[in-house]
Amino acid sequence: MFHEGHKALLRKAYEVGEKVIIGLTTDEFVAEMGKPHEVAPYKERLEELLAFILHEGQIHRTEVVAINDPYGPALWDGGFEAIVVSEETAPKAEELNRLRAQRGLRPLELVVIPMVLAEDGKPISTTRIRAGEIDRAGRLLES
Repeated sequence: MFHEGHKALLRKAYEVGEKVIIGLTTDEFVAEMGKPHEVAPYKERLEELLAFILHEGQIHRTEVVAINDPYGPALWDGGFEAIVVSEETAPKAEELNRLRAQRGLRPLELVVIPMVLAEDGKPISTTRIRAGEIDRAGRLLES
């Protein structure tokens, strides 16, 4: 579920990068991840992502790639320079850099953004949205 946290990541990527490559998990990989909530089909998520990119006027700087693992092409493609992550996902990016080093690739610059907080000061997350606690913008919902 595309929310304000995702938008913040992408806006930061467009701020710091010339070209932005976005890895979007395939339905198969999502199934392997064992998420605690339902995840929309790939096609639906792609359409929502592309609508945001078009709205931001960034389609000319963007490539969306389907990924079947936690790292996507950043694991083996030496052309990547940086990765934009949240505080929550920074450890995975550090792991990615260790794996890149094992392959003889230079480390990526880690651009870490803070978690986007809801009205209650807790992070916006798909889990909280699906649970009916908050909406995609982080506004508290009536229980």
